[in-house]
This record gives sequence, C-alpha cells and structure tokens, in this order.
Amino acid sequence: MESTAQDLAAVEKLQTAYKRILNEVGKVIIGQEEIIHQLLVSMLSRGHCLLVGVPGLAKTLLISTLARVLKLKFSRIQFTPDLMPSDITGTEIIEEDRASGTKAFKFVKGPIFANIVLADEINRTPPKTQAALLQAMQEHEVTAAGTTYKLEEPFFVLATQNPIEQEGTYPLPEAQLDRFMFHLWVDYPSFEEEKLIVKSTTGAAQAELEQILGPDEIIHLQDLVRRIPVADNVVEYAVKLVRNTRPNYDHSPQFVKDWTNWGAGPRASQYLILGAKTRAILEGRLTPNIDDVRAVAIPVLRHRIVTNFNAEADGIQAVDIIERLLQQDLT
Repeated sequence: MESTAQDLAAVEKLQTAYKRILNEVGKVIIGQEEIIHQLLVSMLSRGHCLLVGVPGLAKTLLISTLARVLKLKFSRIQFTPDLMPSDITGTEIIEEDRASGTKAFKFVKGPIFANIVLADEINRTPPKTQAALLQAMQEHEVTAAGTTYKLEEPFFVLATQNPIEQEGTYPLPEAQLDRFMFHLWVDYPSFEEEKLIVKSTTGAAQAELEQILGPDEIIHLQDLVRRIPVADNVVEYAVKLVRNTRPNYDHSPQFVKDWTNWGAGPRASQYLILGAKTRAILEGRLTPNIDDVRAVAIPVLRHRIVTNFNAEADGIQAVDIIERLLQQDLT
C-alpha cells in the first residue's frame, strides 16, 4: 500500500511538472505542444525519437531548450559524410606524464557522453558511423580499444532528418529505424503561431528558463513507468494492432495484404504499451487504457510498416494504413 501511495504522489508531482515544462519550453518554442508531449513520453519510456521536418522549424532549438528545462547535459552532433565513428564515441590519444616522462593511452570521451544527444541529419553519414550511434542507443554503452564505457543515465537520442534533400544521403535501414521508439513529423506552424514566432524572435528580449526536473528525478520517473500495471485487454489490443500490420498474418485486413511488404515487429507492441503507460501518468492516471495505445499508434508504427508498389501507385502511405487499422474493431 505504501509503494502505491508513493507512486500516486509521484504521478501527481509529474503532472504538475509536465505543465510547468510545457510553460517553460513555450517561452522559447511557439506551438509544437504535441511534439513536446511525444518527446517527453519517449524520454520517460527510455525510448529514442526520430524527428522528420523541413529546415527552419526549430527542431534543434526545441531539443536544446528541453535539455535546459530538464537540467540535462546536451550534445549536438552534426552528421556529415566524413564523420567517423570515433567522432561520436571518442578516441584514444597518447598522453605524456611530465613528471615521469612515460607515455600512455588516454580515452577522450566523444559527444555521445551526454544525457540528450541530438544527431542532426543522421542520414547524411555512412552506415558505419550510423551504426556507432545505434549501438550506443541499444546498449547504453560504448566500447573503445577493448574497454567498455557506460553512458550516463538518463540517455536519450533524438535524430533529425530532412525529407526534402535525398541526394548524397544514406537512408536508415528498417532494422535501424526499429531502434527508434517514435517517428515524429514536425509540421509547419499555423498562421497565428508563425506571427508569434516572428514577433518573439526579431526582438531583443531573451527568455529566462527555469529548470524543472533533474537527471535523478527523470530516472525515478522512468522506473515508475515500468511499475505501472496494465490490464490484459489493453496488452491484447496493442498486440492485435501490431499483428494486423503484417501482410502474412491470417487475420490482417485485405488492404494490409494489398499495400504492405512488411509489418511491425514485437518491439512495436512493447513501445505501444510503454507509450500508453507514460501518456497515462502524464495525465495523472495510474493505469493506461486502449485510447492511450491508439494515441501513440501513429508515431510508433509509422516507420515500421514497409509499403509496396501497389501502395505507391494508389498514393497510400504508412500513416493511411495505420489510420484505417485504428478504425477496425480489434477488441
């Protein structure tokens, strides 16, 4: 009973903190509340995010602002074709001890050793360098010269992609895309939001940000998400939704068989439940429901469904298939 009361108190505290975080980030970022919400859901679920959007939509500013409000160490890596794995993880250098004159190797940590890592334009670097980042995302550790270094918790990777320019890029393979919990689409602001953006960014005023949560509190909340109970019918709905994205599944709808080559794997079911749990506690509830699963379905499944030529010919994208699946009675 005591632990339940403590969890309830933690949920209430998080709900208050969440409103304050939105308020603080809103001092710098106009709009994008849904994106901020999904970033926090992903972080508290110990997931990573892929943000796709055209240049100039303040993706980098949003991430750095969030890091400041959450009192986390922020690191930005600009992915370029000549970026090497050691530029991310770190490298060994020879260091001389001036007192004794002896030389020894010393590991200099790379930018991956941060709490929030922004991988800017991840698809501009070759697969070998992409893999160095993705290993760190999965294992939360880096191996250099036979020594393994643990990354500092909490550890959260946000990768960005520009959907316009594809020349000279190395698209992430499906197996690597699967490492990201959410695929978020950052859209243009509304007319009113764009007016506010122009007004707030062309003056001399600088926003003073208050720090809301620290690393230890975030780790505690990540543990809380894992402890939240989930009803069997909610788990069953998440698993049915994911299985219905697979064209070779007997019960999947005909439109899935017609338009997809591959569906989502079991990791999607796990992320649907983790996302639903986090969404529930951000709203002050101690257990998620089916609506929470439905709310995170598009960002979880969007990059895990591989459409075929028929879908392209019919102008159908993965999001259209997910939306049609959400209209099916899977309960």
